[in-house]
Amino acid sequence: MKNKPDLTDGAGFEIVFVGRSNVGKSSIIRKLTGGKVKVGKRPGVTLKPTHVRLDDLLVTDMPGFGFMSGVKERKQDIVKDRIVHYIEDNADRIDIAVLVVDGSAFLDIVARWEERNEIPVDIELFKFLNEVGISTILAINKMDKIEEDMVNHVLDGIVEKLGLPSPWDMWQEAVVPVSAKQDDLKKLSLCIRQRMHVAKRDDLFRHIH
Repeated sequence: MKNKPDLTDGAGFEIVFVGRSNVGKSSIIRKLTGGKVKVGKRPGVTLKPTHVRLDDLLVTDMPGFGFMSGVKERKQDIVKDRIVHYIEDNADRIDIAVLVVDGSAFLDIVARWEERNEIPVDIELFKFLNEVGISTILAINKMDKIEEDMVNHVLDGIVEKLGLPSPWDMWQEAVVPVSAKQDDLKKLSLCIRQRMHVAKRDDLFRHIH
C-alpha cells in the first residue's frame, strides 16, 4: 500500500475551519474552494482534521464538536482537545481561522449551556483563537432559517455572547452572515481575500470563489 501524501508538507498559508457538528463547515469549504472534503456518514465520527491542498494553500476542516447523537461525552472532550492541540502546534502556519456557527440555533445552545453554568465550546474557541493571535472570522451560517425582521436582533445577540459589543455590523470585517444552502458566501470570500491581501498573498485569490 502506498503512503498517502502529507498534504500539510510545504504549506505556506493555512485556513482552518472549526465549528460544531452539522453547522455546514464542509459545505462552505467545498463551495469556497471547489475542493472535495470528506463528509462523515454520522456527525462526530471523524477525529482527525481533513485537508484540501491548492498550491501552497492548505484548507483544513477540523472535526465537529458539541453534542453528537450516539457519541459518548468523553469522545466529545477528545475532539475539543485535539482541535486545541492542532491549533497550538500549527499556530505559526495558520493564517486564518473561520469559526462556523449555526445562526438559527446558536443562542438556544448558549442558553442551555448557561443553565448548567458552563461555557459553550464555540465561545471558548473564539476566545482561544484570538488569544493565540490567529486572524479569526466568525461565519454565521444558516441565515436563511432566520426571519428577516429578526436578523439584526439575532446577530447582535451572537456577537454579545462572544464578548463583542453590539451592533454586530461594527464587526463586518470579522463577523460574516452566510448561507451555504443558498450559495450566499460572497462576503466570506471577500473577508478571506482581504486577509490574504494583508499577508501579501494575492496569488491565492484564484482558489477562493
